[in-house]
Amino acid sequence: MQNLNLKFKSDLKFRCYLFSLELIKFIDKLPKQRSVWIISDQLLRSGTSIGANLVEASSASSRLEFKKYHEISLKSSNETKYWLGLLRDSFKSDKNDANRLLKEVCELSNMIASGILRLKGKI
Repeated sequence: MQNLNLKFKSDLKFRCYLFSLELIKFIDKLPKQRSVWIISDQLLRSGTSIGANLVEASSASSRLEFKKYHEISLKSSNETKYWLGLLRDSFKSDKNDANRLLKEVCELSNMIASGILRLKGKI
């Protein structure tokens, strides 16, 4: 069971890392307009924050701090969904690319939320 838990954590971090790389490529293809620049700046910050906070949790000094970093990561993933949806629905991005990223961030959110529930002892 312990190995399975470690594999889950490393896979989650790796998926977040790959998501960040895909997000960077997506943002670099967006049109150069003021509104897109502002939204994409927020998207880049929230999207890359998901994995960054999970990595930061690894060096947490307490279980409470560990849980807090995961909660911040979940909040960042929810914010990322908002910005991606906004770009997609305003027709400023490729709809297929946005939907693919939205699907991945939803899966990441679910994984993080499940981990938080486990940490809280609710699973």
